[in-house]
Order: sequence, then C-alpha cells, then structure tokens
Amino acid sequence: METTTVEQFDKPGLVAELIRGRRSKRKFLDRPVPLAVVRQILSVAKHAPSSSNTQPWRCYVLTGQAREKVTAAAVEAYRAGPETLAPQYPFFPKELPVPFSSRFNAFRGMLGDAQGVHRSDLAGRRRDVERQFQFFGAPVGLIFTMDRRLEWASFICYGCFLQNIMLAAHAQGLDTCPQQIWSLQSAVLRNVLGIPDGEMVVAGMSLGYADNTVPENNMSLEKLELHEFVSFVDR
Repeated sequence: METTTVEQFDKPGLVAELIRGRRSKRKFLDRPVPLAVVRQILSVAKHAPSSSNTQPWRCYVLTGQAREKVTAAAVEAYRAGPETLAPQYPFFPKELPVPFSSRFNAFRGMLGDAQGVHRSDLAGRRRDVERQFQFFGAPVGLIFTMDRRLEWASFICYGCFLQNIMLAAHAQGLDTCPQQIWSLQSAVLRNVLGIPDGEMVVAGMSLGYADNTVPENNMSLEKLELHEFVSFVDR
C-alpha cells in the first residue's frame, strides 16, 4: 500500500489555491453528495478556533425529504408575506455607509446582470430569493444555530467554522454558498426541524456540485489590494 508522507501534503500554494478558488455558487447540479463526505467535511471543519474552545456552533444537515419539507415551507412563508420575515440579528445597518454601500451595490448589480434580473425587476428578484430558500438546488442544505446565551463575539468563532466548511468542501471538489438569509426563516426551521427557542438561527449553506455553465457561477469579484486595508506598524 502506498504511504502518504508529510512532504506530499506540504505543497507550496495548496492552501492559497483553495482559498482563492472558493466561490459562492448559486446553481447546483442534480448530483447526490454522499453523507460520508459531508461527515468528513464537518469532521475537518470542527477544528476551527473558538474563544477558549467554546465551540459555539450547531449544525443541522438537511437531505432528502427533510430538505424538501424545509424548502417548501420556507418558500410558502416567503410568498405569504416577505415583510413578516425578520432575521435573528441585524444583517446591515439601516443606512449602509460608504465605501461598503458602494461595494454592496456593485456586487448586486453584477449578480443581477449575471442572472438576467434588473434591480427594477421585482418579480425576478422575488424568484431569486425563492431560489435561495431552495438551497439553489443543492442536494444538501446546512442550517447553523447558536445558543442565545452567548455574546456577539461568538460570531467571530462561527465565521472561522463556516470558512473551514467551505474550504474543506472545496478540497473535496464540492461547492458551497453561505446564506445569512436563512436567519429570516427561524419560525419555519423551528417548526419543521424542532429547533429549540434557545438556539438562534445564524445562517444556512448550500452544498453540492455547482453547475458552472451559468454566468452567476463564473463571476470574478474585485477584492481590495493590501494597501487599501492593511497598515504595517513597526515602531
């Protein structure tokens, strides 16, 4: 049997390639993902750092009929009254300041162009939201919750955990899309999945094999250069 050495894993640029190559995908193939692979991804991701090893994450893995029940109920709730859906925590301030608003608007415009949905097309935008509540067609949906007794600093730990999942999935040839929007569906998720009131719905995530034939899965986002966000201090 061939033995893998430490040197074989120490490939220059491997981690950088995984990080740079990860993209949020918004359409997936009808191709199943073995639960054994999902378990492996989460088993790797659990090694994320957390403040004093508190490990604030809890994850619900949805496949098959459970996934169908959740997505059907979420779409129904959205159609019945989108204005009644409230997140468990603020996504953005009431007025997003510059330069963040500029980046937000540039991204939304780019995504709308890729999807063929103009910002003024309200019906098209509603269809896009419904696709989000269907996990963009991905065969695996993940829902993440956190104990309400924890403080906001635990979101820092949670971000590390979510990034680990996305990178571990990418290393397996899978794709993901992290989705804050699932926090809007806490009532549906509590009802269908039996999530206790003491758990805050943090986010969801689509997991599967991306359909890279669509423009929205091939967008190239502009990232800040180092000098725009880094200050090197040596004295």
